[in-house]
Amino acid sequence: MSMPFVIWLFIFKYVPLWGWTMAFQDFKPAKSFSEQEWVGLEHFKFLFLDDSFLRVLRNTIAMSSINLVLGFVTAIALALLLNELRNVRFKKTVQTISYMPHFLSWVVAASIVSYTLSLDNGIINIVLTKLGFEPVLWLGVGEYFWGIIGASEIWKNLGWNTIIYLAAITMIDQEQYEAAEIDGASRLQRMLYITLPALKPTIIILLIMNLGHILESGFEPQYLLGNPMNLDYSEVLEIFVLKYGISMGNFSLATAAGIFKTVVSFIFLFGANSLAKRFGQERLF
Repeated sequence: MSMPFVIWLFIFKYVPLWGWTMAFQDFKPAKSFSEQEWVGLEHFKFLFLDDSFLRVLRNTIAMSSINLVLGFVTAIALALLLNELRNVRFKKTVQTISYMPHFLSWVVAASIVSYTLSLDNGIINIVLTKLGFEPVLWLGVGEYFWGIIGASEIWKNLGWNTIIYLAAITMIDQEQYEAAEIDGASRLQRMLYITLPALKPTIIILLIMNLGHILESGFEPQYLLGNPMNLDYSEVLEIFVLKYGISMGNFSLATAAGIFKTVVSFIFLFGANSLAKRFGQERLF
């Protein structure tokens, strides 16, 4: 029964690795494999000496780190708060409202974010004006871009990210809560000493998996919300590959950047898993 999946995995995940050879060639689409000129690590050297690549690498790591930290903290906090609600109808309403943005495409979500931050009629600037402050061109200041992306990611994916934590909470033995309540434990104490420790294995596993995607800060939100005024802070690796690799026909450079991202992801994944093993925590393998 597993053979169709194994065959699919081999064809679509392992066979394409042959294309990695382009990173070591001055690849020309019109030439056969034997006619390609081999250049060794020249494309990798170019990447690490290129100021644009180092800039997009900084942006990618910064936005990934912001999304990782905020995503974990807010999702765990919302799951804990939802678990404390006793009104089932209200709880389901909150869950539904928090899930809905996840199903919006980033094209629609980016339009909502842009309109919200608009200089003339955006709700944020309207509130600032009412409070006596000057309106701000949010998407025109590069230093604000990382925060905007982080807030947008939280708004869009917060409800969806809580699902697995809520599922883990349902597996906790309810007798622990009853015993703690009899002993006089408050809601906050039950949350801190029963719910959070029970979520610890789930949190560690998800953290390890997310560290494996540390160089995948996204593509659509940065591409849709980016503009010439915030370019130095909005470009990420995916946009770099599209702009300087595929669009210019430099497939070798694009492949080298992709290999770099994959290798770093592997290092983070195995490193985090090894640390978890060393400290006796839950791990992937």
